[in-house]
Amino acid sequence: METTVRRIAGELGVQEEQVEMVLRLLGEGATSPFLARYRKEVTGGLDIARLRAIEERLQQVRELDERRAFVIKAVAEQQRLTPELQTAVATADTRARLEDLYLPFKQKRKSRAHQAREAGLEPLADALLADPATPPPQAADSFVNPEKGVPDRLAALDGARWILLERFSEDPELLDALRRHVREHAILQSKVVEGRQERGAKFAELFAFAEPVQTISSNRVLALFRGRKEGVLRLALVLPSDTPAAGPPAAAAPPELPGPEASGEDQGSPVEGQAVEAAPPVVPSRPTEPVREPPSVPEQLIASHFGIRQEGRGGDAWLLDTVRRAWKMKIFPYVQVEIEGQLRERAEREVVHLYARSLRDLLMAAPAGARMVMGLEPGLRTGVKAAVVDPAGTVLETVTVFPHQPKNEWDQSIDALASLIERHGVEIAGIGNGTGSRETDRLLSDLAKRRPELKFSKVIVSEAGASSYASSRLGARELAELETPLRAAVSVAHRLQDPLAELAKVESRTIGVGPYQHDVNQAHLSRALGAVVEDCVAEVGVDLNLASSALLGRVPGLSHRLADNIVAVRSTVGPFRTREEMKRVPGVTDRAFEQAAGFLRVYGGDQPLDGTRIHPESYGLAQRIAEAAGRPLAEVLNAPEALEGLTPEQFGADAAGLPTLTDIFEELRDPGRDPRPTFRVATFKEGLDELTDLRPGMILEGVVTNVATFGAFVDIGVHQDGLVHVSRLADRFVKDPHEVVKTGDIVRVKVIEVDVERKRIALTMRFEKKPAAGLPARAAAPRPAREAGGGPTRQAPRRKPQPAQVAAPRPASSETAMAAAFSRLLKRS
Repeated sequence: METTVRRIAGELGVQEEQVEMVLRLLGEGATSPFLARYRKEVTGGLDIARLRAIEERLQQVRELDERRAFVIKAVAEQQRLTPELQTAVATADTRARLEDLYLPFKQKRKSRAHQAREAGLEPLADALLADPATPPPQAADSFVNPEKGVPDRLAALDGARWILLERFSEDPELLDALRRHVREHAILQSKVVEGRQERGAKFAELFAFAEPVQTISSNRVLALFRGRKEGVLRLALVLPSDTPAAGPPAAAAPPELPGPEASGEDQGSPVEGQAVEAAPPVVPSRPTEPVREPPSVPEQLIASHFGIRQEGRGGDAWLLDTVRRAWKMKIFPYVQVEIEGQLRERAEREVVHLYARSLRDLLMAAPAGARMVMGLEPGLRTGVKAAVVDPAGTVLETVTVFPHQPKNEWDQSIDALASLIERHGVEIAGIGNGTGSRETDRLLSDLAKRRPELKFSKVIVSEAGASSYASSRLGARELAELETPLRAAVSVAHRLQDPLAELAKVESRTIGVGPYQHDVNQAHLSRALGAVVEDCVAEVGVDLNLASSALLGRVPGLSHRLADNIVAVRSTVGPFRTREEMKRVPGVTDRAFEQAAGFLRVYGGDQPLDGTRIHPESYGLAQRIAEAAGRPLAEVLNAPEALEGLTPEQFGADAAGLPTLTDIFEELRDPGRDPRPTFRVATFKEGLDELTDLRPGMILEGVVTNVATFGAFVDIGVHQDGLVHVSRLADRFVKDPHEVVKTGDIVRVKVIEVDVERKRIALTMRFEKKPAAGLPARAAAPRPAREAGGGPTRQAPRRKPQPAQVAAPRPASSETAMAAAFSRLLKRS
């Protein structure tokens, strides 16, 4: 455990004591959101990002430890475990290092080296390596034995060579050095497969591509791997031509390299547990003309490691040729596959992190709030499905209209939708951004012109995951009376009212957070996205009496089973009057209540603090603060000026740490605030419906749909998102696009270029402006404005604004009573 703690602390730049405490609390059943919000004194103020990083790294370390235990057990069963090897395995800090150590002991198919050992040729290999002065043919004479499958000198030397090839390729220290060299100098190249140019046009930029392994971006790596998977690209890892800095010329190499059929069993890592197969007898390689070429740097490293040099002795040429074969036949293919795996792993880790950030932006998008909303699921031939929901989210009425071909009932559709809007007082219409969205948008625009007295607004809504929800068992249970397409329309309306509450119902991987989300490890992606949903739910808070079972199941500390139990109790007994009543729910233990209570809200109940982020364990302290203010607690919550003159430091002597007290004061001053931006609608330019309508120089308003490492994608209303490259996001250097924009932002962009054939739009957020008088142009250039939302929202009955984002961690006070109490508790345990 000490090694694990030290390793994680060093990687994340935190104190070992902090990591140790977090690991201990996580092991006892605590959740990261709970620790970030309510245990700042104990964790030293670690924020949710650091806590999640510790949690993720702990999972990786545990997986490595499991593999480490397996290796030690497997080698011990072979009775080959030495104290030195056990120490090396115990201290291996990467999976690659661990596998290098285990490689010589893996159960393999019966290789040529194994067969050569059975033929008694290992002493010959040892002798040739130990005494290069002896000519190999002379040394091989005494090992010729037809009965053992060694008919002549050439067969004996071939067997000795296979033994050395295996020995060279399984040396852990050598493999580590060669791996570092390849990683530092290798170039990943791609070429188009002949005849696939047209089919793979989207990969055109990669038809003749080359970039160093160390600098290639994660998105580029995944694009290359996808191109290869689709049969469009061929990939190769190559090293620049190496020439020796100093040393003798390369050795002659009489025999040719065996083909794949001769060495296939040794190319990759053997499969554990695979049965040992009989190998063919040692077959001598036919002699060829010597191959003279200068040794590469990797070959020099191998030769140096085993003390092989070209000094004109009888065996030097044979040994150097063996080195060359070891590198080209066994080590480089092995390292190549490994580095490709590392490239993929690194790329997946980076894009999963990026997708997690994108999902957070979607979840934390501005809610329209408790309004009368109409959701529309666009369609052409199948019609436009519409559903009206009230401020509480209850479905009031649905209808399907057919304004497009083949029925072309444009006027009838306008009349039906106008009647729906007028009858229910619809304030805003959300149009799903799928097929037919722009046509449906024109339909509503025409409706607004014909019926201006209706005064409704419209907005394009991302419907990613809506169809998945509509066809799911949850969707069928919640909207059993509706057909699947109409359920999707209801989902569009709900996600307009509250994106977080609706998207929490959907499997995170179906939301569509990035172009390569299906190319990465799905278990890792699911775990990362699930953590994001949990963090966002904790940050905003959940109404205990209104939230669905799916949303309650995302609350830290609650499982989906407990969420179902809460809904069942709520349905039979009635609304909860206090948080404390949740303890009557079957399965809710003291630990579950402790972890979840602070993230649940009870509005209009018996305890005013139940509608805030203040944890029940701190109610007594909040009451003391109200008493010091000289007002009842309910009045303090509605009159923040009552706390004037009071400071958190006044209550810290024997109550709690300063971070907890500061959070309580902030919540009392502004209870139940929502951390999400206010809602506003983007306005697409009229008359722009297709790519062909765009012209360079146009300045448009759009919505950011996704943020990648190389820039941001913006929907400008033409069925195809445009790209604002990272270099065009601002009039300054931008390292991370998230510094400037996030998903859901409403931005102004200018069209730079339109490629209709490839369906690509180049945009910029940099606008040239004449400099102010007396100022240089660069100084006067404004930064592009970013709009995240604006107007006020109307809340549903009994629902208060959701709570705000957890405040940034502050330095913990080591002298507080709470910190001391936790320290004593942990020492006793």
